[in-house]
Amino acid sequence: MEGWPIRHDASAESSDPNAPGFIARPEGTPAYHGFSILPETATGGWVYGAITDYECDEPETEGDGFVIAPGGARAGIAWALDTPAFYEILPPDNKRWGVFGVCFFQPVSSVRDLVVNFRAVLPHLKKRYAELSGGHA
Repeated sequence: MEGWPIRHDASAESSDPNAPGFIARPEGTPAYHGFSILPETATGGWVYGAITDYECDEPETEGDGFVIAPGGARAGIAWALDTPAFYEILPPDNKRWGVFGVCFFQPVSSVRDLVVNFRAVLPHLKKRYAELSGGHA
């Protein structure tokens, strides 16, 4: 992961005027505050947020992001082309409903690539969220 460019939201509120919001997250803000949320990925109330930059000259084969479920609950995503389809990296905690590894089936170099890949892994995320929330996806 060293050297991966990140994609942050420069307009995100920060608790320190000299640091971006993802580093100086104000109290009460959700997990992954300060990173870019991509409205183009919105699907049935679910949306993807990017941590790793996705607009690059060379297509990326792995990266990090997060998912926001309907209602606002968040989970982390570590994606790669050469990984199992879906697995848990970290269990739920008081900030998020877990961190999950997912397999993207095509490299990423644009928001369109993220839309296609996110929608392909969304059934796995919905199923796990339903299991964790008592059947309410």
